[in-house]
Amino acid sequence: MLIKRETRRVERESRHMASGARPAVLLFLCIVSLTGCTGYQLGNSSQFRPDIRTIHVPIVQSESFRRGLGERLTEAIVKEIELRTPYKVVDAAQADSTFQARIVDEHKRVIAENQFDEARDIETAMIVEVSWLDRQGQQLIQRTEIPIDEGIYITQSASFVPEGGQSLVTAQQEVMQKLASQIVAQMELPW
Repeated sequence: MLIKRETRRVERESRHMASGARPAVLLFLCIVSLTGCTGYQLGNSSQFRPDIRTIHVPIVQSESFRRGLGERLTEAIVKEIELRTPYKVVDAAQADSTFQARIVDEHKRVIAENQFDEARDIETAMIVEVSWLDRQGQQLIQRTEIPIDEGIYITQSASFVPEGGQSLVTAQQEVMQKLASQIVAQMELPW
């Protein structure tokens, strides 16, 4: 009888200790899993340069004869930077860096024709030269391990069907959105 009582007492104490230790172990595991390796950071700020906080984006220069392309691409780039990066777009006097772009080429070509030689499917494309410089004039976008002082070229295209109610303007807007997204992706730090 005495042995049974002692056994019950030991079982109760071990259950009490186990139930008290369980939250402590869970708390420890949560802390370890959240901190992990201290080199990791959460959020999109870890994907971008920590030494840059502000950026100036002047109007994109355009070598195309179509009016308004530079202004529309500038607007798309600024919106994408504000949306996806921790950078704030400011004027040149307050900026840590300057992002410049130039539309080098813009063209359209017929992809498919009907039996009367009318365009059924048309593609529009743009080639943009971009450079991102800090205050010292150092290139911040690096596509290769070998540093270059020149800008990089980014190409994007979209097709449209005039018979379906689509226009060159809507296709150009799609190209500009894709270009802006691709340009901001180039601002990310390499892995």
